[in-house]
Amino acid sequence: MILEIDNIELSFDLKQILRGVYIHAESGKVTGILGRNGSGKTSLLNILFGCLQPKYKSIRVDGKFMKRPLYQQNQIAYLPQHKLLSENLKIITYFKLFHVDWDEFIHKFMHFEKLQNQPTNELSGGERRLLETYLVLNSNKNIILLDEPFSNLAPIYVSSIKELIDRKKANKIILITDHMYEEIVDLCDQLYFLKNGCSKLIDGKENLIKEGYLPSNSPQM
Repeated sequence: MILEIDNIELSFDLKQILRGVYIHAESGKVTGILGRNGSGKTSLLNILFGCLQPKYKSIRVDGKFMKRPLYQQNQIAYLPQHKLLSENLKIITYFKLFHVDWDEFIHKFMHFEKLQNQPTNELSGGERRLLETYLVLNSNKNIILLDEPFSNLAPIYVSSIKELIDRKKANKIILITDHMYEEIVDLCDQLYFLKNGCSKLIDGKENLIKEGYLPSNSPQM
């Protein structure tokens, strides 16, 4: 499965955000998107999902132009930066709603077993983010968008989520952006950098230094 997006033109208050973006993502690969704050990463994911309408866009799946938003076609799941889950529903309820196996989850994250009947507002920020990311990745959608999935996660959870992403990519298109660039560079099979409204396919940390995203004295990975 192949996803392509290009010909995007997006402006806010006369400020052009995106104007020359081309992204190619496919199942079997994790595609990363990096860029400074305000470069349009979240806007791009919102356009892909279908909740933000730019002036122009072209989104294609396996070469077919998508006239309707992908969320209306039940093809896509999106982990936004803000909270995804309602405050008051029990944790176990979300596994039923997402059709995700609870036993498999607690086998990997055992301390959640005693929390299954608690509402999500009683979780820590890191626990909540782990739960949200896990549910989105294990949903039955073919296209997965992850915006800051590692936010507030303990290092052990970051490793677990990276392992899960690496497994799920075989049958899903996964696009991910996060300020934890080292995790993104390590995880992704291909990496795009957004700058001045345009996208550029780059190769690792050296290119990020050349683009001014990292200082020249950054330690080598």
